[in-house]
Amino acid sequence: MLLSAPISARALLLCAMYAVAAAACFFVAYEVRFDFIVPEFHQNERLRVLPLAVGLKLGALIFARQVGTLMTYFSLPDLLRLFWAVSGSSCLLLLPRFVGLPDYSSPRGVLLIDFMLCFGSLAAGRVALRVYRERLGDARRAAEGGVELQLQRIVIFGAGDAGAALAKEFVGSPARGFRPMMFFDDDPTKHGKLIHGIPVVGRPEMLPETKDTEGLAKAIIAMPSASAKRIREIVEISTRAGLKVETLPSLVELASGKVRASRVRPVEVQDLLGRQMVDLDSEGIRHAVEARVVLVTGAGGSIGSELCRQIAALNPKRLLLVEQSEGALFLIEQELNELGFGGVIVPLVADILDRPRMEFIFGRYRPQVVFHAAAHKHVYLMERQPAEAIRNNAFGTRQLALIAAEYGATAFVLISTDKAINPTNVMGATKRLAELQLMDVARRLQEGKIETKVRGGSSAPFAVTKFMAVRFGNVLGSSGSVIPIFKRQIANGGPVTVTHPDVTRYFMTIPEAVGLVLQSFVLGQGGEIFVLDMGQPVKIVDLAKQMIELSGFRVGDDIEIKFTGLKPGEKLFEELQHHTEEYAATSHPRIMQFKAKATLDASGLLELESHLHTLDSNQLKSALKQLVPEYSPHLD
Repeated sequence: MLLSAPISARALLLCAMYAVAAAACFFVAYEVRFDFIVPEFHQNERLRVLPLAVGLKLGALIFARQVGTLMTYFSLPDLLRLFWAVSGSSCLLLLPRFVGLPDYSSPRGVLLIDFMLCFGSLAAGRVALRVYRERLGDARRAAEGGVELQLQRIVIFGAGDAGAALAKEFVGSPARGFRPMMFFDDDPTKHGKLIHGIPVVGRPEMLPETKDTEGLAKAIIAMPSASAKRIREIVEISTRAGLKVETLPSLVELASGKVRASRVRPVEVQDLLGRQMVDLDSEGIRHAVEARVVLVTGAGGSIGSELCRQIAALNPKRLLLVEQSEGALFLIEQELNELGFGGVIVPLVADILDRPRMEFIFGRYRPQVVFHAAAHKHVYLMERQPAEAIRNNAFGTRQLALIAAEYGATAFVLISTDKAINPTNVMGATKRLAELQLMDVARRLQEGKIETKVRGGSSAPFAVTKFMAVRFGNVLGSSGSVIPIFKRQIANGGPVTVTHPDVTRYFMTIPEAVGLVLQSFVLGQGGEIFVLDMGQPVKIVDLAKQMIELSGFRVGDDIEIKFTGLKPGEKLFEELQHHTEEYAATSHPRIMQFKAKATLDASGLLELESHLHTLDSNQLKSALKQLVPEYSPHLD
């Protein structure tokens, strides 16, 4: 079938070129072998063997698929195929000598010279065409378009495999607009050496002392395994030298498969915070989620959407996306559809406070696992609107937990916050109240005071649901976090506003937080409050300085940092444990477990709910303190 396919004019032209090159090499091989004075006998021999030699070489090249390939694309696999094709045809030219056909054989010296000439000329031609395409072709096309190709002079930190591959790509593809000028590396054995013709000057600290740095525009960190501390040092060296800094993906990003090793991106704050890759019990998590119906509230939010991404990849029977904002729900639905999870997800516009709607969803789909991420979380907004925070965060959680218990869900995971520990703001206090109510629902369920609704309208005692809460601090890049705010302020020319020079916060990435939430779900037996290991607290003012420097500006000279004072309800630092909670270790080093002893005032809870929209802010905060004694409210 392939043989009967029509041969293109381009393939015929390529065959003709190969034939001419093979004939020329064979002819010149005789000349070289006999010092350009070929005896008459061997001249006749050359003419007899020439058609055979050209035919064998052309057949071998066709067999090695060198005719159908694009001439301007040439790489190591093509070089190997070319070698085997030419060497194979040269070996076949030796056969006539051993099968009794001396008239069609050539001297072995001629065949050796012919092999070297043929292989070398074909390879050199292909390399020349590739160089023309990659280097001269880009410049020619730019000139034809009236554009002059300007190459940015760059420096690469890291002379390992990643840096060498990056330099090779830039040197081979000038269209990308970069010209590597020098390497810097911590390994002294590489100093003074050349990589793709580019010198390895020395350690990164030598950049300010190095000559020929005039005109350098950018520094690229090609050190995927470097520590955050080392990256911070290199960023500081580069910014002092006036260079914009970019980086290759980290090992965590490469392992996730989301990015390619050659993708250069700006250095982000998370590169400087040094969050380590989380070691998860992937099989345990998959076993807990696979073939189950999972419901995620707040599915369009920062945490909820990442929960949906990770859960969808674990092969659930069905994934229910519950979200009040149809715009946010549309975005995560489209993303999951594009990832190939359209047959698993069910997007549901719903408010967790709408009990009939939520009962319909639980009755219709029977979710077995519930991740409750829907909440009002903006501290300052909720401080001025405590009724909405109490209604959504506290009473909404209690109602959802009761519905989950009544409809037989096997697990309920509340996404809580470190601000729930000794809270000083309404948001933290309502999250703490949500935790207390969750534990109260768990206790009532164990005592048989909650009945489950089954199909057909009957009911029966049910005490299987395990309730748990997971606390963590700020997540990088989430809605309302300081990172997007600082970026916007820097883009506007400053100032960057920080509440207090000593304020600190815990930070972690969204995928890391969600991975540990899923791990906590596997570990939980019911009644626990898990706290994720947030690492070391970070000074917000240091974060602001790093972001200003990463943007290519100088603190104070270009962009000012302005201190505005702590807002109502804001702490200088966050805590990890309440004094009434008992610490217990878990099997995962990044997850801590606490057992709460606090009790809930049911009468006070009912009274607060009945007067939620008749009390002013101060009265609501005072009533909230009666339910959460450790709460220290800020009263207007």
